[in-house]
Amino acid sequence: MPSKLAGPLAKAESRSPTMARPHTAGHPSLAWETLALDGGLTIDPATKAIAPNISMSVNNLLVPGDGAFSADGVEDLTALPFLYARWTNPTVRQLELRMAALEGADDALATATGVAAIAATFLTCLKRGDHLIISDVCYAGANELARRMLPDYGIEVTAVNMSRLDEVAAAFRPNTRLVHCESPCNPILRLTDLSAVAALAHRHGALVSVDSTLATPVATRPLALGVDLVIHSLTKFINGHGDALGGIVCGRKELVEKIRSRAGVYLGASLSAQNAWLIMRGIDTLFPRLKAMSDSAMRIAHFLRDHPGVRSVTYPGLETHPQHALARRQMRIFGGIVTFQTDDPQKIALRLAERLRVVHYAFSLGHQRSIVVLLDTKEMMNSTYGLEGPQLDDYRAFAGDGVFRLSVGLESVDDIIADLDRALR
Repeated sequence: MPSKLAGPLAKAESRSPTMARPHTAGHPSLAWETLALDGGLTIDPATKAIAPNISMSVNNLLVPGDGAFSADGVEDLTALPFLYARWTNPTVRQLELRMAALEGADDALATATGVAAIAATFLTCLKRGDHLIISDVCYAGANELARRMLPDYGIEVTAVNMSRLDEVAAAFRPNTRLVHCESPCNPILRLTDLSAVAALAHRHGALVSVDSTLATPVATRPLALGVDLVIHSLTKFINGHGDALGGIVCGRKELVEKIRSRAGVYLGASLSAQNAWLIMRGIDTLFPRLKAMSDSAMRIAHFLRDHPGVRSVTYPGLETHPQHALARRQMRIFGGIVTFQTDDPQKIALRLAERLRVVHYAFSLGHQRSIVVLLDTKEMMNSTYGLEGPQLDDYRAFAGDGVFRLSVGLESVDDIIADLDRALR
């Protein structure tokens, strides 16, 4: 691009794009279930197609009269809704608007993966000399990015148990700029009191981001609880079909614009239009899927709790969960993830891998099919968390020597239970 466009381009790429008026404009009272289908939906003006289009073009035409031109040439690229696909494109923008509507946010930035959304947040909100407080147990990619890479760039990092508010309060420093939490946290389903952590952070002038991948907006809307930025791995429950990577960060317009102008432009982790379309297809059924999965998860949790081959079960919907009262306050449903412990977990892991016929023994979660995997505590400490002393004791209270993470799918709950029973005996 000619050098004379550098200034207008930089200005354009620091602003969130606009778009044609969405189908739901003027209907702020729509139910959340309806917004999952219609939030940000733009009817094709030429064909009147209801389903979102897939716009695969990398480039968009500059047309005289569209606000980008003056007598002196290119003047204001911020007048253009779309410019270049690395910034955004029409299909991706519909996804961003859909997720913003579901989270009650002003705006959202979609990224190629969930880790990219986390990296975009960290690398925008933090600089050399700043301090990050992060949950000592959270998604491994986020934990390792924060604790292994950010210090290389002069960013201080403290990992704390976010369920202990006194530890969170004690971790603040004058240079604390961001608190990153996760609720429920992956993999042990420990919860964070988001309202309390947000209040603490704001008293210290810090922002709060939360990875809400396991909760989804069906269960929890963190922005309504005082959180500043909510992050999802769209790959998981929101896409729901195990066939598209994606991530997103939602929040106030000025924060999202700042993230877009830095990470969205310069890190290059753009979401493809094809994946955005696939993820929107998944969002169409988000509410009924999560409701069905949550109902099944509750039945499976009760089954596992009474199974002779199971030592303990963790599920926010069970009264035995140590934070069940918080779960009832903060979650509308209890989600599709159940964890359980057994004696000799390595032996049971092999047995499950060999015997399961309905549930799949594999990594990842949030698919339409049920998936289970063992997360060995010693391995998790060596590879990711490195917890010691009381922090390790807190982890082991939820995970023991190893925890089986079961992502409940859409199969018949009776078939899932029968399959687990057969494999565990």
